Amino acid sequence: MGAAVAVILMKERQVVEAFERAGATTAAAGRSPTDLGIHPDGVGWRRLRERAIVRESSPGTGLYYLDVEVWQATRRTRRRVIAMVVVIMLALFAVLVTGGYFGAPNR
Repeated sequence: MGAAVAVILMKERQVVEAFERAGATTAAAGRSPTDLGIHPDGVGWRRLRERAIVRESSPGTGLYYLDVEVWQATRRTRRRVIAMVVVIMLALFAVLVTGGYFGAPNR
C-alpha cells in the first residue's frame, strides 16, 4: 500500500510542477492540461481537481490553473497527519517495549 501512495503523490507532484513551470498559477494565466503534457484522466490530475488544487479558469474554457495557496495548505495538512501518525506509532512502540509499565514499582 505504501508504494501505491508514493506513486499517487508523485503523479500529483508532476502535475503541480507542470503548472508551476508554465506559470499557470492564476486564473488569468490558465493553460490547457494537454498543452502541459498532462493526461486529464490520470490519477494525479483527478485527485488535484477533486480537491480544488487545480481549478478551471472559467467554466467551459478548458483552461486550468494551480491554486498555490490550496496546494500549500494541503501539503501542510499532510505533514501534520504524518507527524501525528509517527508520534502515535512511537507511543505504541514505547508501550510494547516496556510492557505498559511506565514508572511501575518493581515487585
